[in-house]
Amino acid sequence: MLEELRYQVWKYNLELPKYGLVKMTSGNISGRDRATGLVVIKPSGYSYEEMKPEDMVVVDLEGRMIEGHLQPSVDTETHLYVYAHRPDVWGIGHTHSAYATSFAVLGRPIPACMTACAMLGGEIPVGGFAAIGGAEIGAEIVRAIGDKRAVLMQNHGVFTIGDSPRQAAKMAVEVEEIARTVHLASLLGEPILLTQEQLALTGDLYRNIYGQR
Repeated sequence: MLEELRYQVWKYNLELPKYGLVKMTSGNISGRDRATGLVVIKPSGYSYEEMKPEDMVVVDLEGRMIEGHLQPSVDTETHLYVYAHRPDVWGIGHTHSAYATSFAVLGRPIPACMTACAMLGGEIPVGGFAAIGGAEIGAEIVRAIGDKRAVLMQNHGVFTIGDSPRQAAKMAVEVEEIARTVHLASLLGEPILLTQEQLALTGDLYRNIYGQR
């Protein structure tokens, strides 16, 4: 069932440890099927090294397991809340990547001072504290993320959204790279913020020119 989406979700889950965004079994990527609305998500507490496409779990938007032999991620309810309240979202990522999460534990947004920030919509906001794993944190993600592609959750980590599991994973990589650069730049001085005009111009480039068509 949903063989191609299961493959994509598995593939982009593996990008998280590849780029150093998660440790051991933490973090996850999910994807929503455009035809059925069903969601594919990583199994809970399962080793990335051992995971296979067939280990991905299929659930409906009410959280009922439709297919799978493993328990879905403990963050499933959070992902489902976001999907239910953001019909434009088809992929969600969650990491505890070190540099970005350092901003989250300080309760500080990541400022828009790199052109790559335009991919994410500018400054990366920070949401308030919410109990992990349930609808409460999903509601805070929806409230805080606005028109951005990523949000930091206070004392927790990073959530990203996209039009596919691939884009959600890519945004997670970009968030950590931006956070790392901002951290290093702040050791030397005060980072120069991009203007809204500069962000809009660069965002248009990323949307309409960058990549293959």
